[in-house]
Amino acid sequence: MTTTQQMPVRPLAVLDRLFDPESIAVVGASSAPGKLGTVMLDAITGGSDDSVTAFGINPKADSKGLYPSLRSATDTHGRAIDLAVLCIPAAATPGALREAADCGVGAALICSGGFAEAGPNGLALQRELEEIVAETGIRLLGPNTSGFFRPGRTAVSFVPTVDHIAAGTVAVVAASGGMNHALSFLLSEQGVGVGLGVGLGNSVDVSNVDVLEYLADDPSITAIALHVESVEHGPALLDVVRRVSATKPIVSIVVGRSDVSSFAESHTGALATSWKTTRALLAEAGAVVVDSEQQLVDALAVLSRTRLRASIEPGIGLVTAQAGPGLMVLDELLAGSVRVPTLSEPVQQTLSGLLPPLTFQANPVDTGRPGDTFGAVLAATASDPAIDALAVYALAEPDVIDLADAVRRSGLQDKVPVLLGVGGPAAAVAGTTAGAAAIDVPVLPSPTALATGVRALVQDARVRALNIETTHARPVPSAALLTLPADEASAKNLLDDLGLETPDRRVCHDRARAHETLAELDLPIAVKILDATVVHKTEIGGVHLGIRTGAELDSALDALDTIPAPAYLLESMAPDGVDLFLGARRDPVFGPIVVAGLGGTAAEAIGDVAIRSGRLTHSVAVAMLDDLQFAPLLDGWRNGPVLDRDDFARVAVALAGYLTDHPEISDIEINPLRLTTDGLIALDAVIVPASGSNADTEGALR
Repeated sequence: MTTTQQMPVRPLAVLDRLFDPESIAVVGASSAPGKLGTVMLDAITGGSDDSVTAFGINPKADSKGLYPSLRSATDTHGRAIDLAVLCIPAAATPGALREAADCGVGAALICSGGFAEAGPNGLALQRELEEIVAETGIRLLGPNTSGFFRPGRTAVSFVPTVDHIAAGTVAVVAASGGMNHALSFLLSEQGVGVGLGVGLGNSVDVSNVDVLEYLADDPSITAIALHVESVEHGPALLDVVRRVSATKPIVSIVVGRSDVSSFAESHTGALATSWKTTRALLAEAGAVVVDSEQQLVDALAVLSRTRLRASIEPGIGLVTAQAGPGLMVLDELLAGSVRVPTLSEPVQQTLSGLLPPLTFQANPVDTGRPGDTFGAVLAATASDPAIDALAVYALAEPDVIDLADAVRRSGLQDKVPVLLGVGGPAAAVAGTTAGAAAIDVPVLPSPTALATGVRALVQDARVRALNIETTHARPVPSAALLTLPADEASAKNLLDDLGLETPDRRVCHDRARAHETLAELDLPIAVKILDATVVHKTEIGGVHLGIRTGAELDSALDALDTIPAPAYLLESMAPDGVDLFLGARRDPVFGPIVVAGLGGTAAEAIGDVAIRSGRLTHSVAVAMLDDLQFAPLLDGWRNGPVLDRDDFARVAVALAGYLTDHPEISDIEINPLRLTTDGLIALDAVIVPASGSNADTEGALR
């Protein structure tokens, strides 16, 4: 038995040996300046505190301080080394990783590229790494990553300027090492310190799910930045985001806006691109999803310091020392559906005694140039029961007022979250920023940044309130068994079972029955091809509307017979209304999802959709249509019909539940789902069998 095997390993959680190591070996270190291993070893020895012991490993070991092998370094250390950093060519990494595992190393980090991203040979190397991890239990970060850092504690990064990142309480979990550093630098420059920055690289082993779970129990981290490029294990990611965001805010940015999924067997697949789906489901799970790096920084400047209680519609008080910037903030808040309630009469009366006449005092509160009463104005505004947080904007005038001190003396920060937006040169703003930091009040540098911070605060509070509901409604009564492939008539029978209204209809196998049906249904009627293998009927001339007479019916049937039509579906037409789209599909990454949007034949071209996971609750389904730009059309636009959101939510949850319970189905699509004065009615329905099911799906795109 070797010395190493006789030595006990420290009782650390496995990822502690990766992210909080006491000993690090750099494999590939050398005495040659500029080499990757040399740079990494220098960074570790120069950027880590005295509790970290570093070893350079090089088979030639021709320089003082270098060891010829991990085994020799381990023997010198007297116990297993926590972390091995492999700065060697890709081809050599499997052997080095296995040696590290054999020496009892707890975790490894591979900097080099040349793996799955480099073609078949690289993919084979990456699979070797996966096998070693599975066999030995060693944890692996990377490959193809620049590393990680804990400012003020440990720097395992070959980026030389990493020591300029300020220490703090925000963790950065990025798909790439480059974005890990880029986001950390931006956060640091805005005064938001970083507690841990991780670049995942190819994520052979350690994934964003692992890191988020690790951070959940780290008391030094108050908020998390999550950068996502692709998702491999969708349900696991959503589950961990849901758990962690309940106690620590997560702000996420998702790459891939231009990605468009290949056309699926229904409109649902075409509308639910991976980028849209990932953003929507992360937001549903609890993350604050932003559009840019600067928005991420502004959101974390706020959420790393303060958080609202869970609330569907928190009220924001806005106090501004200059009207123009205040209007900019207000415009951004209202565009983001943030509630800025009118202050009560007693509060307005109090403000009128503190402010000069002619200033607006109902919310926003315009103080004019701030004076001695500024702190009292803040306190009065925040005292309104409708106000849950206070946003304040002013240009820096250190000779006139100390904004941070005004907040401190008012004691507001102990009652409601307060956000300061301060404009001016860095030297003038520095004092306010420092004073605000001392009382945990975030400072934003512009009106837009202040609005972004407020919107993040509100979004975080809303999703936590929605996620309080944990029960999942199920369709009652239970839907009947469905035989696949299913034509439109069978699909609508299912919708009937799920409690959704469908048109009065008849299936006709010949012209005689079709003419009998014309006399049985309310006119006008729709005449359609009935064929389970045809999904997009309109595109092949398979739908004829407004049929009232026998001659019109014969003309429609003649056209359908040229397709040809195995059978005809005749149904009464619904009154005019607003056409929606509602679909449930089995996403390849996230599993069952629900997609809703503007319906009709232009649904894909418009692409205005809301997406939720298949585990959506009633309250989440009620709120999901608020994502849509066309949402006002559902609320009685120009005396039109008004959507019963509870009715829509019941249908959406029922569809999601049925799809979840029936793995043989890939998609259930209702398009259009018409909103009429009498409620919702499904005018068309498609059910697509899952790939590999017993149903014959050949010709589904016909």
